[in-house]
Amino acid sequence: MFKAIVVDKVDGQHRATYEHWREEQLPDKPVLVEVAYSSLNFKDGLAVTGKGKILRSYPMIPGIDLAGTVIDSDTSEFKVGDAVVLTGAGLGEDYCGGYAQKARVDTEALIKLPTAFRPQDAMAVGTAGFTAMLAVAALQKAGITPDQGPIVVSGAAGGVGSIAIAILARMGYSVTAVTGREELHQYLRELGASDIISREQMPQSARPLESQKWAGAVDNVGGQILAKIIAETKGNGAIASCGLAASHELHTTVMPFILRAIKLLGINSTLVTKEHRLNMWQQLSELFETTFWEKISKTIRFSQIPEYAEKITKGEIRGRVIVDINAE
Repeated sequence: MFKAIVVDKVDGQHRATYEHWREEQLPDKPVLVEVAYSSLNFKDGLAVTGKGKILRSYPMIPGIDLAGTVIDSDTSEFKVGDAVVLTGAGLGEDYCGGYAQKARVDTEALIKLPTAFRPQDAMAVGTAGFTAMLAVAALQKAGITPDQGPIVVSGAAGGVGSIAIAILARMGYSVTAVTGREELHQYLRELGASDIISREQMPQSARPLESQKWAGAVDNVGGQILAKIIAETKGNGAIASCGLAASHELHTTVMPFILRAIKLLGINSTLVTKEHRLNMWQQLSELFETTFWEKISKTIRFSQIPEYAEKITKGEIRGRVIVDINAE
């Protein structure tokens, strides 16, 4: 038996409870992992609170990230005792995820824990950090270089935003952070933001084309802020779109894409080859040391998941939240 947080629907009502499960209740997947740590992403918050349609079936153990040790394997790629990490790729959505002391997982996105990371560091990265790295890599592939001008990052104080700012700053880019939380300005500057603008300045109705400010962007929120960023992006600029915390809607025109030749790059951390996934983790290991992951993260106990799930859906989380699965 092992402990898990399980989301179910009872008489049409969402319910998240702590339960004891048996291994045979887990899905039929090739690798059994003893989970040490998970993390809390915005998507996890929606799944636990029931504020978003995240889970594909019920009952479901949420948690889209995990780090732990292989305790059984049906594949030669992974052996008992291997330290592993898995982010996204259907975990905690399509099949039971990381908010449990054990998980059976697919191998498509499972990788051996890079030697530069402790399990808790890997969960400070999690889906958020992995997505941030994918977004910056996409901007680089689109030809956006530091000398072309500033990169704007929306949702700057969240997990993706915090890590994106740090990555960009360490790569030599000038970064402008967008946040509605004045108390976190110093935190954002410590991450590497050279300028900070208020979220309230962004949702104003944007004309199809505004003054050109940004060489590129990492947008985590969607909606009117993304529309504003599109209108303000310079010619041949690029925007990595990886979130919809504000809205899934986008009201804009084709003019910036045609007249300024800007590019809107969709970022999906699931649709990634294993080779690219390993490359992104390698870049993260080269950019940051353990002290950085400690600086931007907070570790909570397993029992605190519902409390912090509520907080993250309200935009009350700074940086990353690590879940110690074995801490009651």
